[in-house]
Amino acid sequence: MSGTSSLIRLSVDMMGGDQGIEVTAPGLLDALSRYPDLICHAVGDPEQLHDALSPSAPADRLIVVPSSEVVEMDEPPASALRFKKDSSMRVALNQLSEGAVSGCVSAGNTGALMATARFVLKTLPGIDRPAIIAVLPRPAGHVHMLDLGANVGSPPEVLFQFGLMGSSLVRTLEGTDAPTVGLLNVGSEEIKGSDTIKTASDMLKNSDLNYVGYVEGDDIFNGDVDLIVCDGFEGNIALKTSEGLAQMLTKVIREEFTKSVFSKLAALIAKPVLRAFQARIDHRRYNGAMLLGLRGVVIKSHGGADQTSFSNAIGAARLAASKNLISQIESDLEATLALAD
Repeated sequence: MSGTSSLIRLSVDMMGGDQGIEVTAPGLLDALSRYPDLICHAVGDPEQLHDALSPSAPADRLIVVPSSEVVEMDEPPASALRFKKDSSMRVALNQLSEGAVSGCVSAGNTGALMATARFVLKTLPGIDRPAIIAVLPRPAGHVHMLDLGANVGSPPEVLFQFGLMGSSLVRTLEGTDAPTVGLLNVGSEEIKGSDTIKTASDMLKNSDLNYVGYVEGDDIFNGDVDLIVCDGFEGNIALKTSEGLAQMLTKVIREEFTKSVFSKLAALIAKPVLRAFQARIDHRRYNGAMLLGLRGVVIKSHGGADQTSFSNAIGAARLAASKNLISQIESDLEATLALAD
């Protein structure tokens, strides 16, 4: 770790993502300018990093860590884990495992990142499977949701673990004493849902979590629960659907305002409102999903992220590291397991 406790060190996979260094370099520089307490270990090809980062990077807060391989976005996770031991992704995770940094950020292949992170870092005690948790926007505030795609067919015990970890995360990062927890279901009535969902609900009811019961799909964006728990299959569909809807709305509005001279004049008048609308649904503000349940802070940036998005993912890792999130989750899990015994 850093010799100065007020500084936060992160390792950043500079080669991952759809566009690689073209996005990660300006994103990293932006994050360094926003956060004066941040030190970044930029992992990747040294020559490319030198060209992309010099002379803009603050020399005292940037360390280039060389790697010779890149995990491709369509590469099978098993192949990346077995054959790419000097990839920018693997080296960045090794930095975290060795204690050189307090968090890791990558925009690379999600499956490869999860498989490699689980192999390198291992899971927290009492956790069977890591989950992907992210923040989704609402008209007022936001909601945390997990799992968003790491697991398909999660048994009740794993859904319960998701609730424990997610509640601890919301409490730690947002300062909410007793975050409300909902379980995603096809209806709010007790009789609805599969046996898996019903059993998970019973487990959550019997815990010390602030469990409020079942929530439905429309509660994701219009409800008031702080945390929504679901299997990765449903969660990923909900996430991708919301992203597609936001893109469609933006496209349709743009098309309608450019159809005629009159609509273009209307667009000029409505420009402040349109900008405000776009800002409120801008997914870039919430970029940076966490691989929760590992022995370290690992943030997954969207593969198609731009500079702003990637900078925000680094910001998410910084926040989690500064709050000692992993230690807090581990402490909360120990307390829960002790009560169960």
